[in-house]
Amino acid sequence: MKTVRILYMLVVAAMLWSCTNNFDEVNTDPNRIEQISPGTLLNPIIYGIASHNAGRADNITFNLMQVALPFPSESGGLHRYDVSAGIGNSSWNAYYRWLKNINEMELAADAYEDPNYKAIALTLKALVYANLTDLFGPIPMTEALKGDEDIIYPGFNSQEFVYETILADLETANELYNLGQPMAYAEDILFYNDVTKWQKFTNSLHLRLLLRIAGVQPQNFATMASMVNNPDVYPVFETTDESAILQVTGVEPNVSPWSRPQDFRLSTKVAAFFLDNLNAWEDPRRPVIATTATDIDNNAIGYQGIPSAYDPVTTIFNFEASTFNIEQVTNPMKIVLLPYAEVAFIKAELAQRGYLDNAATYYENGVIAAMEQVGATAPLDYFSNPLVQYNGTLEQILLQKYYALYFVDYQQWFEYRRTGYPQLPQTSAMFNNGVMPSRLYYPTDLPIENASGYQEALELLNGEDNINTKVWWDNN
Repeated sequence: MKTVRILYMLVVAAMLWSCTNNFDEVNTDPNRIEQISPGTLLNPIIYGIASHNAGRADNITFNLMQVALPFPSESGGLHRYDVSAGIGNSSWNAYYRWLKNINEMELAADAYEDPNYKAIALTLKALVYANLTDLFGPIPMTEALKGDEDIIYPGFNSQEFVYETILADLETANELYNLGQPMAYAEDILFYNDVTKWQKFTNSLHLRLLLRIAGVQPQNFATMASMVNNPDVYPVFETTDESAILQVTGVEPNVSPWSRPQDFRLSTKVAAFFLDNLNAWEDPRRPVIATTATDIDNNAIGYQGIPSAYDPVTTIFNFEASTFNIEQVTNPMKIVLLPYAEVAFIKAELAQRGYLDNAATYYENGVIAAMEQVGATAPLDYFSNPLVQYNGTLEQILLQKYYALYFVDYQQWFEYRRTGYPQLPQTSAMFNNGVMPSRLYYPTDLPIENASGYQEALELLNGEDNINTKVWWDNN
């Protein structure tokens, strides 16, 4: 009964979204007004996932990956790898909530025999399940979302099984798209009913996830190269304009997730590691992302950050460090789900590893696109700087990819766990012996609410429920 009530509330929310934003469905059959359609559910799903991801990038990824940190911070803190037990609760609950809605969207697409909405549902499902399993490891999948079938305590699936399933779903989605059949409902807020861009999103996500597990399945490198070399079958993003970037209009309900934008930079400083590289590169992204620092006399002194995990006992700062530009979270704004720049850097890595040609070209395309996605423009002489000229190393590609993944949910952290790059400074004030956490704890109520599933998860992990137990693909 509880599941039915939750579904009812989600459907009502979806309908309210449609009504309040004039997202009126274009119906060829008037009877559809009385039923759940895939078009009714799509926009709330997109916005819900994107807004949650943006908040987690700010609260978790920025701290772990030395993008920003709270200041002052006299003790503990995630930037020092002090990870709280309940830190993953929000994503666990939010992602499973939206997976329920995606499942209903998929069922509706089946009912209306609409291949494009079916493909979109499979793509969004893969996006969410990938983040869930990369955060925690084994998760409920085959028995998830089945409370109406009296499965109250779902079993857990191995991460290998989850990846096998979502990669198969992405392959199916790519085959389902019918470019000759327009999307029948109100314009979606991500790609505006452009079926070609949706298909490119599907295949770009496919590349991301194949690369994620290539350390344990090295045959994926050849698979990815084959996809890249067959763009007619596997089209992917080719420009920044094609990227999966949600344009937040500021018109209710498509508004900034920050109801108080000033909170985005309240008691927050940009990390020294993040700005020091941009300074060395004389990078045009600095004024877009950060404010200038000031000395004790309030004179501007350029872009300067605070070292992450600084020792509060011995460290004294005689300047006011850079913080975030608030325009990044005020209406209108952008939320990045998967940018073209990421695809370019995937191609650059494939070329660096010998599976494609023209690594330098892909690398430069990625750098330029990473600037474009935040609204900056690469200077004509940017690559004349020896520090940014392509030097043939994977480390350089992944350092620039780190900046391309700025504000993209947990992706910087996932990539660090896959590769160990970029090399982040360590300090004596770090917790966990200075070791980057490998996962988040399971939700705090899981051992009580689903004790059998929790024990199954621990057995599949082959370890304890702690931040240093590596997930299946993490062999770094």
